[in-house]
Amino acid sequence: MSDNTIVKHEQGLEQLKQLVTDSLTSLNSRVAYDKALTDFLAWYQSTGQRGLIKATVAEYKTYLQGLGYAPSTINQRLSAIRKLAIEAADNGLMDAQLANGVARVKGVKSSGVRTGNWLTKDQAQRLLDAPDITTLKGLRDRAILAVMLGAGLRRSEVAALTFEHIQQREGRWVIVDLIGKGKRVRTVPIPSWAKQAIDEWTQTAGISEGRIFRAVNKGDRLAGESLTSQAVQDVVKLYAKQCGFELAAHDLRRTFAKLARKGGADLMQIKLTLGHKRVETTELYLGENQDLTSAPCDVLGLKLYQ
Repeated sequence: MSDNTIVKHEQGLEQLKQLVTDSLTSLNSRVAYDKALTDFLAWYQSTGQRGLIKATVAEYKTYLQGLGYAPSTINQRLSAIRKLAIEAADNGLMDAQLANGVARVKGVKSSGVRTGNWLTKDQAQRLLDAPDITTLKGLRDRAILAVMLGAGLRRSEVAALTFEHIQQREGRWVIVDLIGKGKRVRTVPIPSWAKQAIDEWTQTAGISEGRIFRAVNKGDRLAGESLTSQAVQDVVKLYAKQCGFELAAHDLRRTFAKLARKGGADLMQIKLTLGHKRVETTELYLGENQDLTSAPCDVLGLKLYQ
């Protein structure tokens, strides 16, 4: 079967995408790769490309750059396409030499370190207050936001949170044995207001075991025993939009770190809470090496007189 055939038959495309996503262990990676490949194949078909070759992928890279995507986003999408080509070759759907050509398409270099996004204390409070807590969904969503702002959890960690994780240690509530990135296990203290938000959600929902966060249907009733990490992302984006913020779920983790540091928390304790392997990663979250409050440009002594 030629490489052209891959992109002409919808069933074959879906089978290839499935091969790629099935080879991934991380749920987040599966979702990201599926999205990347869906977008690429839609572009491929709409532009009338003639083959899944190196030149085609290079053209797509230029297309993504023209849309203003960040280097990290483009590189992730290119990784998914490379994986697609490899799976196609391994399954006899594409010439191995052509697949190797696709694999040699270089990614986009990042210029410096992105500062990222975070909320001020007042903005974070607005976000936390945004859900309508007269509804079951609103109570759940407030609890999700409370855990993310109050403990700095990743969205995948929020989705995986169980009642067994919430325990008391040394007179306070903590999340114990939380498995994070790199399979690192940590204990995460949570503030009393986050525990209160969890309790009000779970008591109203009538649940006391298993996953803490679960799907709620349009009738404002429980609709399952779990929640995906993408659903957690959707919750954040929903209320961020209501508040007029441009925000992703990971920005709440950064907000936690920023507010904790400004409140006087020790850098090493923030590192332990976030589960970072290196303190340098925590410093990047905090911008420790760059003071945006008292910057060099503030002392230049220049002004506009007209």
